[in-house]
Amino acid sequence: MDENNSIHIKELDEILQMLLHRYGYDFSNYTKASLLRRVNRFAKETDSATAYDLKYKLLNSEPIFQLFLQEVTVNVTELFRDPAYYKSLREKVLPVLASYPIIKIWHAGCSTGEEVFSMCIMLHEAGLLKRARIYATDINPANLEKARSGIIPLAHMKEYTTNYLKSGGKNDFADYYSARYDHAIINEELRSQVIFSQHNLVSDNVFNEFQFISCRNVMIYFDKQLQDRVLQLFYDSLSSLGFLTLGLKETLLFSVVKDKFNNIHKTTKIYRRKD
Repeated sequence: MDENNSIHIKELDEILQMLLHRYGYDFSNYTKASLLRRVNRFAKETDSATAYDLKYKLLNSEPIFQLFLQEVTVNVTELFRDPAYYKSLREKVLPVLASYPIIKIWHAGCSTGEEVFSMCIMLHEAGLLKRARIYATDINPANLEKARSGIIPLAHMKEYTTNYLKSGGKNDFADYYSARYDHAIINEELRSQVIFSQHNLVSDNVFNEFQFISCRNVMIYFDKQLQDRVLQLFYDSLSSLGFLTLGLKETLLFSVVKDKFNNIHKTTKIYRRKD
């Protein structure tokens, strides 16, 4: 697919309408510039010379659509990503969560589970894991399947160990996984309190009440209207004085819920719902 035949905004809108009717996925409120780049990259990867070619393949092949879902949804994640954030959780959030008899946590847009496993490790170290009920959701079934397996490339574990130590971890990080060939498997005990399930932030509603919600580096790909919709969803899903954490480039500033939260830690984007 060459530059002259690349998909343009109008054609992108037609593709998005087709996907909504065929599969029920609504991407219309994703930021157009970023989405257009990813759609054009996918068209090139699937040898789709025109928008018509791509629409035909997506319409008639669910496996092609699943590959498309992998391309357009965000899957960049790692264990203890942004160590300062996890250090703040250890110091400011976990002591508060410890006061609840049952700790309900939602990781929204969990991708392949690395941030969920990071939370599980911290809860384990704080003696809170057995009291926790962790719901990890994503739009992409392939991500959830990978997350359920607990399998992570072994080559990444050296970097993740460094992240863990910078976050304030004191234990031997290798105790939290088993190495098999070129993969690491997160211990089943750590994953035992996690429920992985599909949830679409664009269209799905409140399904529980939580003391802690994490949705990091997901909403930067949403337009303002969708961001407000999702932030209202999180507000409605939090118990009084519950915590919400966002990615480092995300903010509640200018959002519909900006006056309903206190900013607990500005640099690591930890917010707390007002009573």
